Amino acid sequence: MPGQLGKTNQTLMTEFVLQGFSEHPQLRLLLLGCFLLLYTMAFVGNALIITIITCSSGLHSPMYFFLFNLATMDIICTSAVLPKMLAGLAWEDNTISFQGCMTQLFFLIWCLSAELLLLTVMAYDHYVAICRPLHYGTLMSLRLCLVLAMGVWIGCAMNSSVHAILMSKLSFCGPNVVAHFSCEIPPLLLLSCSPTYVNSIMTLLADAFYGGINFLLTLVSYGFIIASILHIRSAEGKRRAFSTCSSQLIVVSIYYSTVFGAYISPASSYSPERSKLASVLTTALSPTLNPLIYTLRNKEVKAALGKLLPFCRR
Repeated sequence: MPGQLGKTNQTLMTEFVLQGFSEHPQLRLLLLGCFLLLYTMAFVGNALIITIITCSSGLHSPMYFFLFNLATMDIICTSAVLPKMLAGLAWEDNTISFQGCMTQLFFLIWCLSAELLLLTVMAYDHYVAICRPLHYGTLMSLRLCLVLAMGVWIGCAMNSSVHAILMSKLSFCGPNVVAHFSCEIPPLLLLSCSPTYVNSIMTLLADAFYGGINFLLTLVSYGFIIASILHIRSAEGKRRAFSTCSSQLIVVSIYYSTVFGAYISPASSYSPERSKLASVLTTALSPTLNPLIYTLRNKEVKAALGKLLPFCRR
């Protein structure tokens, strides 16, 4: 409910209503079951990846170190969005406080931007492993890996803080229904009754960096990788090299396609239906598929899983 500000004629929005999937009430129970299943699979799958990498000394390498970070971000991302969505579907009370909305916005931007950076770092790791194998130990040292991981976490947290603070400074004095199932920048900007020029500029800059520059860097890395693989003479060598990065290529393709559909677009062209679908793919389906892709297509992870869980050896 809006309350009056003491010294101005504006109103302060103290809570929002997340529209969610209220336009399809007949699908409420079906959606509840589907999203509960996706959240459970994403949480358990990524937690299992973290446990396997932590407990298996054979997986203590840069590639699995960054996979550990990716799995951690997937858990944070799904936990920031899906529990609130599930509660709204279960009890049909989809209100969220202003502070809760800003907190959700912070974690969502933090995770999405960090995952884009991690995919770029992982692409560089694959480039060094395949194109410069003799220098791999030097170029991907433990110190560099720690610096890259800390840079991703801290840098993206700062970026997310800027967006959350700018959003919290806006005035919301009209309708409080967010045309989405989570607090995201485009639908919130549409509800603001104050100028959003600075927010739009910062969003555009973030889109250019995370969605543009990172995407180009990732493409360059895999361009060099593919060129190097094509120069390998033996078919077995090509197969081994491609299998090393095929899982990563699948994840990158899925993630960037959904991110471009959901977030790399101006607020003026915002489409609730398109944004909801793309956000489902980004925050629910992608974190669910990542553990499956990395385990089903990776012999080392499957072997470590077999040692950790004896019933998986078959």
